[in-house]
Amino acid sequence: MMRLLQSTTIAWFALMMTATAFAEDSPEVGAAAPNFKLQDQAGNWHALDDYRGKWVVLYFYPKDNTPGCTTEACELRDNIFAYRDLGAAILGVSVDDVASHKDFAEEQKLPFPILADADKKVTAAYGTLTTYGGIMELARRDTFIIDPQGRVARHFVKVDPKGHSDMVLAELRQLAAKTTTAKTN
Repeated sequence: MMRLLQSTTIAWFALMMTATAFAEDSPEVGAAAPNFKLQDQAGNWHALDDYRGKWVVLYFYPKDNTPGCTTEACELRDNIFAYRDLGAAILGVSVDDVASHKDFAEEQKLPFPILADADKKVTAAYGTLTTYGGIMELARRDTFIIDPQGRVARHFVKVDPKGHSDMVLAELRQLAAKTTTAKTN
């Protein structure tokens, strides 16, 4: 029985990791980031416009409480003070519901909003809605850095969760430094 369960679990993960279709194209770097209004794990509403004037790290991930998604969220959590020092907000998005996000955020002690896109409209607007194994639509693991004016400054596609937060943080530091230099010239 245990061997059957292990084989089924392995087959499920293999199926989930086989992405077969993408919903739409992602917004281009320099383009306006698609606006949204979604609830977080506490039921509070967030819109991209609420973050105007701040850097936003908007990361999409497939599923709460899965190994890669947990690694990514926890690495972002562990770097939260560095992001805040740069004036950046972190927002996670998946197609899981508010209740699932609540459990995930509490279990992992996530200090940032995890937004529920159960109707998949925002995930599709950002071009990250992907069909896995031909049966399940989930977000592809992508991250967008959105500048204080609401434009896409950087897009990371199909990221490896391990070490991704450090990569995003380094890129955000460079982008913020360029913006500061441009303002002083």
